[in-house]
Amino acid sequence: MPLRLDLAEPRVDLGPLVRALAGGACAVIPTDTVYGLVCDAAQPDACARLGALKRREGAQPSTAMFATVEAAATQLLAPLEPALAERARALLARGATVLIPNPHRCYAHLCGADPARIGVRVSAFPPPLAAAIGEVGAILATSANLHGGRDPRTLAEVPAELTAECSVVVDGGPAGAGRASTVLDLCAPQPVILREGALATADALALIA
Repeated sequence: MPLRLDLAEPRVDLGPLVRALAGGACAVIPTDTVYGLVCDAAQPDACARLGALKRREGAQPSTAMFATVEAAATQLLAPLEPALAERARALLARGATVLIPNPHRCYAHLCGADPARIGVRVSAFPPPLAAAIGEVGAILATSANLHGGRDPRTLAEVPAELTAECSVVVDGGPAGAGRASTVLDLCAPQPVILREGALATADALALIA
C-alpha cells in the first residue's frame, strides 16, 4: 500500500517522496497536464522497472522532466548551439516536451535506440512539489496509465495496479490541463510537431518562429 501525501495539507512534508525516488522506487504525482508515473531519471534500474510497470514495449524513449527551466538548461541545453537552446528554453517555459540533440549522451537509458537525442520537459509544479523534484534532480515522467490507456487527470483515475506498485502517491487535486504535453522535435532543420497536446500547435510554433 503506497504512502499517500496530499498537497492540500498545510506544510505537507514531501520528504518521503524524495527518499522513495532516491531509493529507486516509483511514485505517482500530479503535473501541470496529467498525473504522472515517475522515478529518478538517473537510475537505469528504476527506469526499467517503471517501463515494465507501464507495460511499455522494448526500449521506447522516455522524457527527462525537471522542476525548472534552469535545471534543464544546466544539464541538457548548455551543449547546444545558442539559437537552438533559446528555442528549447521558450518551449520548455510553456510546458512543451522537446526532443533535442544529446551530444554528451546524458540519460542515455531514456533515449531508446538513439542516445544522440533526448526528450525534455519542465512542469509547473506547485512550490512544495517543485522543491522535492529539485532535490531529486531529474525524473523520468510518463502519463500514469497503462500503455495506450487514458491520460488521468485525477489520482482516482490512475489504475489501481499502478498505484499498488508505487511507494508514494501524491494527491494534488485535478491536474491542470488534463491533456498530455505538446511534443516537438527540434533536431531537424525545421521543428516538427510529433504530438499535439496542451500547448496549441500555433502557439508552439509562434514561440520559435
